[in-house]
Amino acid sequence: MTEGNIFKQILIFTLPLLLGNIFQQLYNTVDVIVVGNYVGKDALAAVGASTPIINMLVGFFVGVSTGASVVIAQFFGAGDKRKLRDAVHASVLATIVLGILFTVLGVGFSPVMLRIIKTPHEVFDNAVLYLRIYFFSIGALMIYNIGAAILRAVGDSKRPLYFLCFSSIVNIVLDVSFVVVFKMGIAGVAWATLVAQVMSAVLVMLLLFKTQEGYKVELKYLIYNGDMIKRIMAIGLPSGFQQLITAVSNVIVQSYVNQFGSAAIAGFGAYLKIDNFLILPIQSIALAVITFTGQNLGAGKIKRAKEGVRVALIITMVSNITMCLILFFAGKYVLRIFSPDQGVMYYGNLLIKTFMPLYFTLGICLIYAGAMRGFGEAIAPMVIMTSCFVVLRQAFLFIGTHVVFSFNVVALGYPITWVAAGISTYLYYKKGKWSKKCLGVLDNNKGLEINDTSRTDFL
Repeated sequence: MTEGNIFKQILIFTLPLLLGNIFQQLYNTVDVIVVGNYVGKDALAAVGASTPIINMLVGFFVGVSTGASVVIAQFFGAGDKRKLRDAVHASVLATIVLGILFTVLGVGFSPVMLRIIKTPHEVFDNAVLYLRIYFFSIGALMIYNIGAAILRAVGDSKRPLYFLCFSSIVNIVLDVSFVVVFKMGIAGVAWATLVAQVMSAVLVMLLLFKTQEGYKVELKYLIYNGDMIKRIMAIGLPSGFQQLITAVSNVIVQSYVNQFGSAAIAGFGAYLKIDNFLILPIQSIALAVITFTGQNLGAGKIKRAKEGVRVALIITMVSNITMCLILFFAGKYVLRIFSPDQGVMYYGNLLIKTFMPLYFTLGICLIYAGAMRGFGEAIAPMVIMTSCFVVLRQAFLFIGTHVVFSFNVVALGYPITWVAAGISTYLYYKKGKWSKKCLGVLDNNKGLEINDTSRTDFL
């Protein structure tokens, strides 16, 4: 990604990534559709109550894997094959350890986590069952994601898409078979997800073991490398903690939603499934920006990297605003896919009308945050998004619901904090003082000819 037309490269890289993310979202979305239509409202609420907890741990890992992606992209752009190999193996080993840890924690503490967020009694048992089965698949999900992150870092966004297409089709077939044919209820969709996620993990690891490229995985290199893990974690941990804390904040938001009953929980859960698709173009382009800026930083092409950020922001705004307009006017028809219940429709549509007018500000935040992470600056995006998505949001909800106990107040907690985060990341990116830290990356890439122009392009 260090040569050629910037718009074309970002777009070509993003499209398979976007399609892959769409198929990945189909895992849980199909669960919701099948449960909502063939099991019932309470089962749908159980899946909805479980989702923020799943997102909490998955979000932390996805944030940490960003560090691996950035470091791998920088070494790939610099042409350093030895450090590329070390970064790949350190990432895979850390993923295996975290996967085991998350499985144990998730299975063991599912009831505790659901009680903390005040899950209603009528959906509690189903939520525990779904959550525990899902956590048995969390290791496979993490292995797939780190494998996909490695491939994206070296510019390959197509093969992860192929694997997701296959596993998503498997998930859909098994969902229908287990629930509609074999009447397994909410457990059926959880087991279908587990089987499909294991398949995607196996496929991506087979590719990494068999490839002859510099990112090939070999068992003999899966050893502890403190220096490389430290470098990965320096970028990944701030992003991971930001994702974790934001997810914890969303779990607390779920506890506010739970106080309005099962219809509100189901409506909120149905909207979240729509939102998971709506945000995909933003997330996909932000991931493309991380790879683009990381590779060009490694190659010393700073001006090109920053131009890529501008192009990515334009693509994001056009796609996001178009989708929000469509959903604003057609949201009730989309919600009907998940449940015909009038209460579910009411709460879901209320969220759509509240969120869509200001959704574009979330795009501004994520693109600039992705750019800074690609350059190696992970602290500032963490501080900004934690301050807005956690501290500000929780303060607003606590004060707002004590003044007016209304679902509308809970809904407003999101767009208000998106605006604050969008403005903050834009201003911080434009100030430029953070960019001085990135010059160390240029100086540490041995063998690169870094000229004065490359250095001053940051400042």
